[in-house]
Amino acid sequence: MQSFTFYNTTKIVFGKGQISELSNLISKDQKIMMIAGGGSINKNGVYDQVMSALEGYKVIEFWGLQPNPEYEKCMEAVQLAKEEKVDFLLSVGGGSVLDATKFIAAALHYEGDDPWAFLDSGEEIKSMMPVGCILTLPATGSESNGNAVISRSERNQKLAFSNPKAMPVFSILDPETTLTLDDRQTANGIVDAFIHVMEQYMTYDVNTPLQDRQAEAILKTLIEQAPKVKANPNDYNTRANIMWCATQALNTLIGSGVVQDWSTHMIGHELTVLHGLDHAQTLAIVLPALLKHQRKQKGGKLVQFGRRVWDIQDTGEDSVIQKAIEKMAGFFEEAGNPTQLSAYDIKVDDCLIAAKRLFEREGKIGERGDIGQAEIEAILRLAE
Repeated sequence: MQSFTFYNTTKIVFGKGQISELSNLISKDQKIMMIAGGGSINKNGVYDQVMSALEGYKVIEFWGLQPNPEYEKCMEAVQLAKEEKVDFLLSVGGGSVLDATKFIAAALHYEGDDPWAFLDSGEEIKSMMPVGCILTLPATGSESNGNAVISRSERNQKLAFSNPKAMPVFSILDPETTLTLDDRQTANGIVDAFIHVMEQYMTYDVNTPLQDRQAEAILKTLIEQAPKVKANPNDYNTRANIMWCATQALNTLIGSGVVQDWSTHMIGHELTVLHGLDHAQTLAIVLPALLKHQRKQKGGKLVQFGRRVWDIQDTGEDSVIQKAIEKMAGFFEEAGNPTQLSAYDIKVDDCLIAAKRLFEREGKIGERGDIGQAEIEAILRLAE
């Protein structure tokens, strides 16, 4: 096991009706900016619950954060927050709204010319405005980690930062807020959470049996719950299990002391920038192809994955690996996310620029640092 520091400062408030706890989580002497997306929280009753809980508070509102949140929109919020002299940012929505809120919180304390430096040059975040979260779409795990991903269309970039200071002070997770999610949003959340686990688990063994089994438990639970939510989208308990899986998938616990990859995410971000696919849609395309390409390097974990997660008991390891990848790809497909570029009428030749862009920015990627431009191109061709 590698050395690590585990420190998660986010208070999780989970369950039905917990939005009412807001008044116990934010001081009344703080001026709040509520940050939200396109208006779904008006339709599902979340907005009314928030405003009821914050009766008597000073609250201003900022709307319009979109999936793959845009830098320019974030900077509009930064300007308004400065003008209004807010003290606390409350994200109400999915992971994209929360990622944007984290960036806004960091930008408000930035003393340089352009806070994009947090993303493109890795400049350290020294302080941030406090952030709270009411999550309505389980997927990113952003509600319990210090990560954020922001897009900047004018530069054709989608980049991430990670800093413990970006962890929300609290996150309210009420599974009832997810009952109105459509099939696409639900599938994206399940696939995103699944692949978050895989990026931390599917590398090579460093003698971490506990972390491995914790990761496998999340994967098996998602596999178990996905058909249930498809058959009965209004089942509270299923939604609750999926929501908690998504949080556990990326709250830094299962990644402590292990080797991590994140190549699938890096390649996926490029596909989103180039072709506008949803984040989880790109991940479902890339991961099966990447595992086929890296089956030798990841062989030990692939066999373990096949036997423990998919209960494949073949004696031949090559057969286990092949079937494990096929079963995983089938799971993504059944959830609603195709695993081939052709399903979106995208030609692989139109994606190869992603390999060049990624290699020029990051160099070789992967847990062994052995995935360069040629390897990324080969992976994309396997996803054709």
